[in-house]
Amino acid sequence: MQSLLVQQSHDFPFEKIAAIDLGSNSFHMVVAQVTHGQLRITGQYGDKVQLAAGLQDDDTLDDASQQRGIDCIAQFAQVIDDLPLGSVRIVGTNALRAAKNRYDFISKAMDVISHPVEIIAGREEARLIYMGVARTMDHGEQKRIVVDIGGGSTEFIIGKQQEPILTESLHMGCVSYRQRFFPDGSITKSNFQKAVTAARLELLSIQDDYLEENWDVAIGSSGTIKAAYNIAVENGWSKKGITPKVLKQIQKALFEAGHADNVDLLGLKPERKTTIAAGIAILTAVFECFGIKQMDFSVGALREGVLYDIMGRYADTDIRERTVNYMLNQYHIDMEQSKLVTHTSLSMLEQVKSDWTLDSLSNEDILRWASLLHECGMGISHSRYHKHGAYIISESDMPGFSQQEQKALASLVLRHRRKFTQALDYRFTKSDQQDLDRLAILLRLAILLHIDRKEGDMPIFTLKAQDKSLHAEFLPGWLDGRPLTVANLQREADYLAVSGYIFTFK
Repeated sequence: MQSLLVQQSHDFPFEKIAAIDLGSNSFHMVVAQVTHGQLRITGQYGDKVQLAAGLQDDDTLDDASQQRGIDCIAQFAQVIDDLPLGSVRIVGTNALRAAKNRYDFISKAMDVISHPVEIIAGREEARLIYMGVARTMDHGEQKRIVVDIGGGSTEFIIGKQQEPILTESLHMGCVSYRQRFFPDGSITKSNFQKAVTAARLELLSIQDDYLEENWDVAIGSSGTIKAAYNIAVENGWSKKGITPKVLKQIQKALFEAGHADNVDLLGLKPERKTTIAAGIAILTAVFECFGIKQMDFSVGALREGVLYDIMGRYADTDIRERTVNYMLNQYHIDMEQSKLVTHTSLSMLEQVKSDWTLDSLSNEDILRWASLLHECGMGISHSRYHKHGAYIISESDMPGFSQQEQKALASLVLRHRRKFTQALDYRFTKSDQQDLDRLAILLRLAILLHIDRKEGDMPIFTLKAQDKSLHAEFLPGWLDGRPLTVANLQREADYLAVSGYIFTFK
């Protein structure tokens, strides 16, 4: 059963894939054709939604910003709504991470597009950005620092070849800094320097660790850095990308303009005028803190990283598998027990997935990972290990996982024993909640059938499921010598009855 721990390689099932980045400043979509394992970009779409500008004092998105976002997503939907599930990933970043009413926005988005919207953590965003850069720029054995200034956050990654070494996401971006330091559009040396100082203070938390890595090259990606790079090239200020001298020349032009409306620089798109001063202030702080002398620009970033991540999920390179394997070792999980539970839970899923509409690959993955990790909290305390395990999974950095996937895993681990009604402080869609309820039932039963922790003791049974009922029929005589299992199954029927599920067995 060792193969349960590593997803098997499959032929890539899609001819076309797409990635959508719901950024704090802009929404972007990239569509690619997949031929013999290679990506060919066939379409790029985007709009400056400025979602972060709609974040109010109570950390909710106002109606206007939500509508701008939904209108943009509806346009994307026209291009990709006929693509199969799994071929499109939609990821939300800092503004949606911060918004308390993000699930209201996601619900509206799902009314206009047929693919799920995920929210990713800052470090996961950083990992995907690095993947996009690494797949589009080859620096051989050189170590690189990658910087991506977004609308609400800035990501920093140090890596070598395809592997990130350090990843971090800081709460500073060109939209949030524009609102904070340049609210009326005026640009002065004073408010610019205040923005630089604020960014430097943010950078203090990572400065020493990053400087210790001694990178060889500096790479920038996405809007602000692309704008600075284009300004440098089109004005003839540099043939080596962005340098401290280039930043000084851009600053001089901004101060002379005095206001965002008056900024007139070759290489700067009109729609970026309102955020360029804030973005350059952050970039200036990055150069100063890390002593950067020259920075190149990468066309690959988050969206490209998401495309390659989609491909990796259907090969042996799914980063989520590596994350789960790491946690299995990190928390000293009993591997034999986890494999027994996993084998049985997946056998159960195979029998009921059609009747309970659990036949998506994502449901199988979530159940498999939860089965493997359900005892990760055991090292803290046995009496509450399901709660400790849920906390570990919910709050850990788990490369490759969206926030929804982490919370789904945490929910299953929390509910795998004792009261079935236990719940995380997290809002799932009605459909997702129903799937998780049913997966939790399968996980609970699989664990109960291996309560004696006997290696190789595999139960033989058939399951029949309907809407809110489940019947298990065991091989004649199998339960006779297992009074503990029978007692636990009877108790389980009582637990499930509280939520309206009828469980019977014989």
